[in-house]
Amino acid sequence: MYKKILPAIIIAMSTAILISFSYADKPETLKPDANQSEVSRQIANLIMFYHYKKVPINDSLSSVIFDNYMKNLDGNRTYLLASDLKDFERFRFSLDDDIRSGNLDPVFYMYNIFQERFEGRIRYVIDHADMKPDFKQNERFQYNREKESWMASPAEMDQFWNKRIKYELLNLKLAGSDSIKSVETLKKRYENILSQSNKSNSYDVFQQFMSAFTESIDPHTNYFNPNNAANFNVDMARSLEGIGATLRMDNDFVTVNSIVPGGPADKSKQISIDDKFVAVAQGKDGEFTDIVGWRLDNAIQLIRGAKGTVVRLKVIPKGQDISAAPKVVELVREKIVLQDQSAKRSIRTVKSGAKTYKIGIVEIPAFYVDFKAYQSGDPNYKSTTRDVRLLLDTLKAEKVDAVIVDLRSNGGGSLMEAIDLTGLFIKSGPVVQVRNTSNQVDVGEDDDPSISWEGPMAVMVDRFSASASEIFAGAIQDYGRGIIIGTQTYGKGTVQNSIDLDKVMGKEKASSKNAQIVGKTNDSGQINLTIAKFYRINGSSTQHKGVTPDIQFPMIYPADKYGESSEPAALPWDVIASANYKKLNDLSGIDKQLQAQHEKRMKASKEYAYLLDDIKEFRAKDSEKSVSLNEDQLKKEREDKDLQRENERRAARGLEPLKKGDPKPKGEKPFDFMLDESCEILADYLKLSK
Repeated sequence: MYKKILPAIIIAMSTAILISFSYADKPETLKPDANQSEVSRQIANLIMFYHYKKVPINDSLSSVIFDNYMKNLDGNRTYLLASDLKDFERFRFSLDDDIRSGNLDPVFYMYNIFQERFEGRIRYVIDHADMKPDFKQNERFQYNREKESWMASPAEMDQFWNKRIKYELLNLKLAGSDSIKSVETLKKRYENILSQSNKSNSYDVFQQFMSAFTESIDPHTNYFNPNNAANFNVDMARSLEGIGATLRMDNDFVTVNSIVPGGPADKSKQISIDDKFVAVAQGKDGEFTDIVGWRLDNAIQLIRGAKGTVVRLKVIPKGQDISAAPKVVELVREKIVLQDQSAKRSIRTVKSGAKTYKIGIVEIPAFYVDFKAYQSGDPNYKSTTRDVRLLLDTLKAEKVDAVIVDLRSNGGGSLMEAIDLTGLFIKSGPVVQVRNTSNQVDVGEDDDPSISWEGPMAVMVDRFSASASEIFAGAIQDYGRGIIIGTQTYGKGTVQNSIDLDKVMGKEKASSKNAQIVGKTNDSGQINLTIAKFYRINGSSTQHKGVTPDIQFPMIYPADKYGESSEPAALPWDVIASANYKKLNDLSGIDKQLQAQHEKRMKASKEYAYLLDDIKEFRAKDSEKSVSLNEDQLKKEREDKDLQRENERRAARGLEPLKKGDPKPKGEKPFDFMLDESCEILADYLKLSK
């Protein structure tokens, strides 16, 4: 049910109250188009009739949307003036009517005022970058203004930005730059910001406002404009069709940032990192389109394309002057698998007493699946479960004693993959319960009796393990299949359905060669709509509370600032009936013994002491709102404690110390205290379980 597209909804709308104003005050403004107005109406319909919360779009919600929009535009309150906000207040209680009627004029009016203020401040920095600041004064720069009042006058704004300029120049000085070079660097930095700002388009405005609207409903109902939707789906699939190169902007030039091994760019031997692309043509004889000065996302849309198609690029090789004649490179696009963003495996050894154990680590960055390939029947479609199954086979061949599934910072993804991945570790049975808007509960089950790993296992989680990660970790814990190690998870227990708005609106995709250029496409984007809630098989929702590990580490990120429980529009935690399942193991007795041994190690662990120091330092910095503009004081605040700590760690491991600026030797594994300790815990588990 979660893969279906919701049908288009046609609802008669009441006449909205329109607030009159004129664009004439502004010489160059962005304006909404008819398609965006229709998308606004359709999103309102989908939310009113299909969202899990059944939220009324009324004046009360309008006020929340208004505040969110202001936060999205100027969350730090450093561009807009108090007078601007006073002007905008007339829209506070009418945005609900505007959304339902498709009237986006007030939204664009507010954005254009913001854009004018933004560009004015960027120009102010460029004009005042050559100030000669006194770094001996004892003054501070308040960089965090989220809770402050809006500034009352341009003069007050100037005072803030003078300190910001001073702070940036001081940073450059401490980094070793002389005063002349610092000014040049700062000016160039803000000229680039201004150049990118001038490329803003109506899609950016619509995205900002729709984000303010959807996050007022719940944190995980999201609208994606066409470019963002394409990137979201690439992220989910961990694959795309293109030339196999990642790109960046470098002074208005689209520049090669990295090359995917085995992709068309790599195989051609004609493209290198830092090459510049100046024009793109489709097919063997299509006309070239100059892309110098383009937005990066628009250029990428031209360069990407269906596998098997030809793209031609005009390329200025790295090191050559931009006036050099570009070479023409012809490539055939292919399907590119993003291996760096896929599941990976490694092996660690742990000596416990006289015994040495081999622990297999499976690191999973997300629950991804190539839905397009899956739905088309491609037998080689890419997915988390398929990748992990192969990794487990190689770990078994290397005779590991146990496996750790590392889900730290895994924000979730496909529900289907969470169920299928759990099935690699259990014979069969329920994995998750899902309650829909009609309060009907469906049980997601693993019905494949095969098991890829029957041995001891642990699952590592942290505060940013969310959604599908919590389903998997919760099921492993409920079955008693393995030990959960880490910190309380994020608490994201809602289900989203990705809806192609072109299909809802009954529109066909544009097929011309210009269809991929933002501003010339008929694409309407995509909405991920919350349609249900997750529940563990024991009946507890993962919403708000997440999963509490069996062996807990101190939480670095405070729950009141990070996680679902910190979101004002989040759905509540609740409980439903337990699913029909049979616990595989009762680990409660072993958990207590593992906890005791873990605590004993921590009392003698320098790394654990470092972790506690890191938490203390992080929370102190997290609460700070200002920084010193006195050079000596700022140097003192930034004393390099990290290098000292790094060398203490290296000495404890018998490694040579590093000097400031030295890179780590190639092939040397980074320190990962939590992973090291998780391996120790699993080694304890192996001894106790025997």
